[in-house]
Amino acid sequence: MSRNILIWFVMLLVSVANGALRDFTYDKYLSELHAHQLSTVSGIVLLGLMIFVFFKFWPPSSARQALLIGFFWMALTAAFEFLFFHFAAGHPWPELLANYDLLNGCIWVLLLTWVAFAPYVIFHWIYPSR
Repeated sequence: MSRNILIWFVMLLVSVANGALRDFTYDKYLSELHAHQLSTVSGIVLLGLMIFVFFKFWPPSSARQALLIGFFWMALTAAFEFLFFHFAAGHPWPELLANYDLLNGCIWVLLLTWVAFAPYVIFHWIYPSR
């Protein structure tokens, strides 16, 4: 389990770097919504590549374990997002919840869904016979 926490911290660093890239580059040229969408898609790609690399070196023992890892990472990610951005960064709850409003084009929930299921998908892609 400690390896999975370490990997999640690397995922967190990758996500922070992805957010910084958005803030310091294309955020100035796109609407807030479009920058959010592009950042979410690039986050999905980056985290998928990262999970792929880690699973090449440290594969889960089974598809079930991969799925459990994904849901563990999703829970950590959601908890971090809500707790850090509310209590440390001072964002109000409605603003945080707005990131989950698919009807208004906010697609952050797709990244969380990917984090939950990517380990399972990538495990089967790398090790199809397991």
